[in-house]
Amino acid sequence: MPGLDLGLTSKVQADRGDRAMLTIGKLAAAAGVRSDTLRYYEREGLIEPAGKSPAGYRLYDQDSARRLRFIRQAQHCGFTLAEIRGLLVLRGRDAARCGDVRKRAIEKKRQLEGKIRSMRAMCKALDRLIAGCVDETRPVEACAILAAFERPETTARAN
Repeated sequence: MPGLDLGLTSKVQADRGDRAMLTIGKLAAAAGVRSDTLRYYEREGLIEPAGKSPAGYRLYDQDSARRLRFIRQAQHCGFTLAEIRGLLVLRGRDAARCGDVRKRAIEKKRQLEGKIRSMRAMCKALDRLIAGCVDETRPVEACAILAAFERPETTARAN
């Protein structure tokens, strides 16, 4: 959200002690997410409005924008919303240390590496199935790939 365009009225800023406030639409647009996404994050307890406008619109401050950046960056690193919630809770604890966060990052990396290994195995299995499907003109009921899916696991992998 570099260069976040606040686009706020001076009345809203004056009502909030000159703190820059964003409506849900402006924050969503600045962050490149939909307003529904922010509402979902709200329901999940990840973000909350700093207040409401006189007309009842949700208003978010710079802390909300920072928190939204945190959520989006953590998602890009593979963290689930539940894991992000845990990181945010950890971040708010006085007794928490960097090592606590590092442990969670190491665990996430291990999980991702396991998924990568699993996906590579799936690709190899598909490569074998594709290589075994040499006659593309056969009727679908004689498809080697579909037949392999019906065989016991050890047989399907052997092809």
